[in-house]
Amino acid sequence: MLGPLEKRPLEPAIAMSPDCLRLQNLRFYGYHGLFPEEGRLGQQFEVDVELYRDLAAAGASDNPADTIDYTAVLDLVEKVVTGDRCQLVEAVAERIAHAIGTEFGPLELVVRVRKPNPPVATQFDGVEVEIRRSYA
Repeated sequence: MLGPLEKRPLEPAIAMSPDCLRLQNLRFYGYHGLFPEEGRLGQQFEVDVELYRDLAAAGASDNPADTIDYTAVLDLVEKVVTGDRCQLVEAVAERIAHAIGTEFGPLELVVRVRKPNPPVATQFDGVEVEIRRSYA
């Protein structure tokens, strides 16, 4: 047992959460959806991407080679959203995650895809899908 003036060893309280590079509210025009008019007319899609990876080396070195090239991530997201048609927003999100994970792994990521104006009669702020994936 330690006396009142003896120092106790420091124990980590909680492990630090991973670092995150966030790309928010990317907007692209795409032709995804179940309804035929979505394939003909298209609509706006919004995408958020969160990339979880240790960014300490990049912070210390200030070297772009030590981090994720977010302009390349933007290009991948744009290719998916403006590319081949999907029926489901879930499929668009999965394709985005796969493209990023394959190119920039290892990392964990969160992808959100929104249709702010889906062609339905109800008035609401849109539909959003969020997926979380890990790539080794």
